[in-house]
Amino acid sequence: MGSLIARFLLLAVFCCPPALGQGPVVVGAVVSQSGSHAGPADGYRKGLLLWQEEVNAAGGLLGRKVDLRILDDASSASRNAPLYEQLIKEERAELLIGPYGTAATLLAAASAERARRVLINGAGPGRAVHRRAPRFVFQTGVPYSAYGPALLALAQAEGLKRLFVLAQDNTASKEMADGLRAAAVREVEVYGGAVLDFAPLVEKARAANADAWIAFGSTRDAADMVRAFRRLDYAPRLFFAGGAADPTFITMLGQDAEFSLTAIEYDARLPTPGNERFAKAFAARWSAQPGQAAAEGYVAGTVAAAAVRRAGSFDQEKLRAALGTLEVETVLGRQKMNPAGEQTAARPALAQIRGGRPALLAPGERPIPYPAWSERQVLK
Repeated sequence: MGSLIARFLLLAVFCCPPALGQGPVVVGAVVSQSGSHAGPADGYRKGLLLWQEEVNAAGGLLGRKVDLRILDDASSASRNAPLYEQLIKEERAELLIGPYGTAATLLAAASAERARRVLINGAGPGRAVHRRAPRFVFQTGVPYSAYGPALLALAQAEGLKRLFVLAQDNTASKEMADGLRAAAVREVEVYGGAVLDFAPLVEKARAANADAWIAFGSTRDAADMVRAFRRLDYAPRLFFAGGAADPTFITMLGQDAEFSLTAIEYDARLPTPGNERFAKAFAARWSAQPGQAAAEGYVAGTVAAAAVRRAGSFDQEKLRAALGTLEVETVLGRQKMNPAGEQTAARPALAQIRGGRPALLAPGERPIPYPAWSERQVLK
C-alpha cells in the first residue's frame, strides 16, 4: 500500500504543470522613497505597482503571481550595489528592474552583470550604463542619445541645413546634442551654467546665417535665449529648446514662448499603443495624471513581461536572448534593443507651444515657422 501511495505522489509531481507547484515570481527593484530623489522617483514606483496589479489580474507571468519587492536607496546612488545584491541573494529575485537615474543604474548594472542576472534599465537614460556593452542589462524608455536623430529628421524634412546647436555643460545635454554633432554639425557650442546673456551667441548664429537654433539645457536658459532673441530682433526659422518642455517656461515668458519647439518623452495625450488605457488606469489608481517617470516604470514592467513570455522561462540566458531580439509596442512607443542592450527605437515626441500650451506634433506634421518679432500677433 505504501509503495502504491509513493508511486501516486511521484506521478502527481511529474504530471502537474510547473506553475501549479511554484510560488510567486519575485521581481526586485530599488527606487528612492526617501531623500532628495523621492519626489521625482515616486511616479516610477507607482508605474511599477500598477504594472504588477495588472499583470497579476491577468494571471501573472507563466502562471505565477508577481511579488514586486521595492527597496529604498534613500536617494544615494552608492547604496544600489548592495541593495541589488540583497535582491539577488536574499530575496531570490528572478527579474530585476533598475533604479531611477543613470548614476544609480550604473551601479545596479554592475551587480546584475556579476550575478549574470537580467536587469531592465527602466530609468537610466545616460550612455554610461551601456558603454561597456553589458550582456544582461537592457534599456527601455527614451535615452538621451535619441534626441539628436529626432531633431535631425525634423531639420531634414524642413530643408534646414545650417544648424546652430548649443548644449549646457552637463552630461545629459551634451549626450542629447551628440547625435546632431555626428550627423550634421561640425561644432556644438558648449556653454557653462553661469551664462546670463546669450547675446554673443545670438550674434554668432546670425553671422553664420543659421536656419535653426537648437539648444539643450535648463528651462531658465531657454527663457533667457528667447529674451535675447526679442531684444536683438533675432528669429531663426526654427527654435528648439529642450528646457521649453517645463511648464514654467511659458510662465516665465508669457506670449513670447509661442512657436518654440521642444521634446516630450511622455504625455498622456500621446497616441501610442495602450496609452489612453494606461493613463486612465493610472489616474483611477493614484488620482493623478501619469508623468514621464510613471510611464518609464510601467514600460520597464511591460518589456520584462514580454521577454518572459517570449522566452517561456525565467532562465536568465533565455531571457537575455529574448530581449536581444524583442520588439514590442508600449506607451513610450516601440521598444527595441541592440546587442549592447541600448534602446534603439524609442524617440521623444515633438511639441510646439501654440496658444499658451505645448501642442504635440503628429508624425509628419510640420511645425509653424518661428515668426519674426514684428509679425507676431497678441493672443487674446
